[in-house]
Amino acid sequence: MKNKPNIFDVLISGGGLSGSLMALSLADLKKPDGSLLSIAIVETTNVAVSSATNTENNQPDTLFDDRVLALSHGSAAYLNKMGVWQHVSQDACAIEKIDISDRGHYGKARIEAQDYGVSALGHVIDMALLGQAQLTELANKSNVYWFSPDKIVDINWRPNQIDTVEVKLGSGQGLTTHLLLGCDGANSPCRQLAGINISKSDYQQVALIANVATKKPHNHKAYERFTEYGPLAMLPLSTLRADSNGENRCALVWTMTPEQSVAIMALNNEDFSQQLELAFGSWLGAISYVGKRDVYPLVLVQAAQQTYHRMALIGNASHTIHPIAGQGFNLGLRDVQQMAKQIEQALVNENDIGSFALLNEYGQKRQQDQNQVINLTDSLVTLFANDFPPLVAGRNIGLKVMNYVTPLKKILVTKLMGY
Repeated sequence: MKNKPNIFDVLISGGGLSGSLMALSLADLKKPDGSLLSIAIVETTNVAVSSATNTENNQPDTLFDDRVLALSHGSAAYLNKMGVWQHVSQDACAIEKIDISDRGHYGKARIEAQDYGVSALGHVIDMALLGQAQLTELANKSNVYWFSPDKIVDINWRPNQIDTVEVKLGSGQGLTTHLLLGCDGANSPCRQLAGINISKSDYQQVALIANVATKKPHNHKAYERFTEYGPLAMLPLSTLRADSNGENRCALVWTMTPEQSVAIMALNNEDFSQQLELAFGSWLGAISYVGKRDVYPLVLVQAAQQTYHRMALIGNASHTIHPIAGQGFNLGLRDVQQMAKQIEQALVNENDIGSFALLNEYGQKRQQDQNQVINLTDSLVTLFANDFPPLVAGRNIGLKVMNYVTPLKKILVTKLMGY
């Protein structure tokens, strides 16, 4: 067991997907004196990650839940660069085609990877598998120190010592850092302790998720189906190694009102399958299996600012968005990518990695991308969760136009691919 220092170059609050990827993105960066950055991760759940000299590696306690992620092409490329993709590539299912339709109406659009010179538009992967892969890579980084289970309960911004901030942990331990990165989720303690306000918009919707099996194989096609309940996504999942019928597995993300979800969740699996087939259609045949069902409320959360004195918010701590376009994790990954890029450049130039200039540039560079994705998802929610006849007609015309106007389609696909 390596001894833990209490002064770090970077302190990351939260060791989930964004936090562990942030640590991986920084772990190989060197300071001007040739030494590696020292990195601390504070995580509320019990995470025991082995070092390179300790082969014991314990499974994290509920650090990652059972949802799936739709990774954009750009996100998969970055995970490959970070050494994570090699651990999950055989478990990730490529999305080669996307079929978008409006139930009961003529509007349709189809997107194919080969039209854009790539083998896959993106991939679908279990969140837990990706999270564990990131922890596996982190286990080899001797300059990354975990404080778990623990949490940040206070931050001293040290106005008289402008080059560092101090944090107090729930365990009573104090840590000092030059840069604090809040990767601690929608209820970010870092954001709250900094007094950063948020804007919050409740969509009055929930996402019902489950893994299902279908009679017909998905053939690596993802479906986005707009129904009277709300958007319904069927995402292709990889073949289970122990299941010869695994090519028929899909991840269901079904958006609906809370009231509708109560009734749907109360159904037994047979009746649920019938309702799902009615809403989705016969694209994949009958639903032959329904796994565990869960419901998550859908709320848009945006921080009023992304940076503070020697601190930046990353991922869900800065923005939590609607899953309609599957862009939540991809947007957070680009936060990580941008922050890592700027820290690397600061080290090359021998500049302060926690400076106001660096953090201000980060906020400005991320704002445009975030606004574009949030506006896109908000527009889709408004457009496709409304049965007002002029809107129905307009959206179906829009789907047709997008399907046949190549430049317009390319703009959307480029954004969905993470570029």
